[in-house]
Amino acid sequence: MKYRKKPVVIEAFKWTGGPDQTEGPKWIIDAIKKGAVKFSGKGDECRMEIETLEGTHTASVGDYIIKGVEGELYPCKPWIFEQTYEKVEVEE
Repeated sequence: MKYRKKPVVIEAFKWTGGPDQTEGPKWIIDAIKKGAVKFSGKGDECRMEIETLEGTHTASVGDYIIKGVEGELYPCKPWIFEQTYEKVEVEE
């Protein structure tokens, strides 16, 4: 059997891991304050550790951080993200 992914709009940002980070959505700042997101390492070895329903997932610099439909956070490698998602304009 084959399945098609349902069209769902998600929130995400690309984590640069450094002072040049230009996007910092409120939801990631809230998750850091709550302790659901932590950091380890320094410089090029810096990692973002995200508590998920499946345990701790680690994001590397350049990964996308996704806020899912239930508010869950998880990392996604750039090549997978770019094959799976496209940017949309949402009217508020």
